[in-house]
Amino acid sequence: MYHTIQFAVQFTVDRETSPKHPLERLLILKGTSMRAQVKPYVEEATGGPVEVADLFLEDRTAIRGVPFAYFAFVD
Repeated sequence: MYHTIQFAVQFTVDRETSPKHPLERLLILKGTSMRAQVKPYVEEATGGPVEVADLFLEDRTAIRGVPFAYFAFVD
């Protein structure tokens, strides 16, 4: 299921376009909205566990390990 999400911070991520292609660097601006499937999980960080998600976008690309603190659900 795709959800509309909006980013609360500006940050740079690596976007997966295909297993055969190198990662692409992508700047996401604060306030950017997009539709994505959200696959949540928890990662261990220096300050303790952090809730993150892999985002699978409608254009068939993926952004992995985005902290939930960086985005909010719009719908």
